[in-house]
Amino acid sequence: MIDEASLGLERFYTEGLPGIGGRLKKSPDDFVVDEISIRPQEVLSGNYVIARVCHRNWEANRLFRRLGSNLRIGRASVGFAGTKDGRSVATQLMSFRAPIEAVTSLRIPDVKILEAYTSSRAIAIGDLIGNRFAVAVRDLEEERDARRICHEIHEKLNETIGFPNFFGVQRFGSIRPITHLVGRDLSRSDAESAVMRYIGNPMHNGSEGDEARDHLQQTRDFEKAMAEFPTKFTFERIIISHLAENPGDYIGALRRLPRNLVMMFVHAYQSFMFNRILSERLRRGLSIHEPVLGDLVLPLSKDGVPNHGDPIEVTEENIVKATRNAAEGKAFVSGALFGSESVLASGEMGEIERRVIQDEGVSAKDFQIVGLREASSKGTRRELLAPVKDFDTIFENDAVTFKFALNKGCYATCLLREYMKADASAY
Repeated sequence: MIDEASLGLERFYTEGLPGIGGRLKKSPDDFVVDEISIRPQEVLSGNYVIARVCHRNWEANRLFRRLGSNLRIGRASVGFAGTKDGRSVATQLMSFRAPIEAVTSLRIPDVKILEAYTSSRAIAIGDLIGNRFAVAVRDLEEERDARRICHEIHEKLNETIGFPNFFGVQRFGSIRPITHLVGRDLSRSDAESAVMRYIGNPMHNGSEGDEARDHLQQTRDFEKAMAEFPTKFTFERIIISHLAENPGDYIGALRRLPRNLVMMFVHAYQSFMFNRILSERLRRGLSIHEPVLGDLVLPLSKDGVPNHGDPIEVTEENIVKATRNAAEGKAFVSGALFGSESVLASGEMGEIERRVIQDEGVSAKDFQIVGLREASSKGTRRELLAPVKDFDTIFENDAVTFKFALNKGCYATCLLREYMKADASAY
């Protein structure tokens, strides 16, 4: 059982209202996500192939690795705007520095190339506006009136046209929620603990590989671990292989991992701290959609999503305008994703942010990761409210399908968490 509070998910916005229970992702087909993309311009002589890729039940890093391998290009030559939930049917734009004929003729189980063209630039992280979802929640609580509960919760969320923009359980690992703890180790310059937490540290919850992790944790016998770890544990085996050949080189082992995976550890720790900040704001009864003095609000970018890099402080002089813009969906109250160059709020929000940072025992310089520059993070701001668009529900038998669109970086599971109020393992 996953303890949501241990991930900073301590509050519900719809506190006091019951949930419908149920489970997500009984099948990957129950969780359909379609990226709302920023399409690079077509250029007939371009060096990059832009393809719309549909994939089913593929963990992101393993998919990127497989695509690169099949195309005989480096993993770094596969571009993407954002990672999707592994247990899903997802469609997204990707780029490849490879011949278009090779891309369109790819044959990988549960992967389809829907369209392809050439362009002069690759897809980069953040090159999207949002995602559309169609998510089936099954095995609802029989004694509960799902229609009535969903209506009541929808009415509550409609007051702000959104929900608390928490980072969902999958940010930390749906089966082994430890990525933020690995990031915490890295912020404390303890690469050995970070590595052993990732490859050892058995959950003792019946997870595959628990026995191998337990044995490695106790013996540090990396050569034997290569024989014991399941072959599908690709990234653990990369680390173990390196340490078998280079004893004690924990930084070197981490650098063998895909760059985005290494970055994810520290980002997950920042996400955990953000969740704590947002939970505390909710606990204090402060609005997440209406600014107060000292807040930092994010204006909209030209793409219609919050501009994280351009926060505006709320003062006596501009609070009326800031409040009006927030009510019209033109500005969003933000919280800190704390890093080496973070700008913190003042007023009560600033007090909340500084208290969480102090509780964690970290400082800005701790996010300049010594020996692992690619994991360092300057930090940014994140909107506290995730707006919901095009919301609809379809009821049938013991299931309800939710359809909606969210901005990039917002978690569908955190919206559904408000409706379900189930154990975290259900998400």
